[in-house]
Amino acid sequence: QVQLVESGGGLVPPGGSLRLSCAVSAGALDFYAIGWFRQAPGKEREGISCSNTHDTTTYYSDSVKGRFTISRDSAKNTVYLQMNDLKAVDTAVYICAARPYCDAALPVRADYWGQGTQVTVAS
Repeated sequence: QVQLVESGGGLVPPGGSLRLSCAVSAGALDFYAIGWFRQAPGKEREGISCSNTHDTTTYYSDSVKGRFTISRDSAKNTVYLQMNDLKAVDTAVYICAARPYCDAALPVRADYWGQGTQVTVAS
């Protein structure tokens, strides 16, 4: 069983930045890729970024590429999502999840899911 706990969400004005954290069960980062997903009201959940563990490859959806950066700190068992130049369309619940491997397709599938953290972009 892998536990994931997100934090760092909040209210931010357009153009602002936030850094989300995903705290993962100790040791899990040695075996699992960690992905970030988001779900806006009335919309389907979408994969936006993912970080593999063995080859350290990372992937981004077109909607966030160039603005968001995923990183991991194995010593802290934490994966981060740095979000810059936020827009109103980025408003959503952001959820991290663990799966064996990720790729550029960013499928909405995972073995374990966190509860999510709300990000609201508004002036």
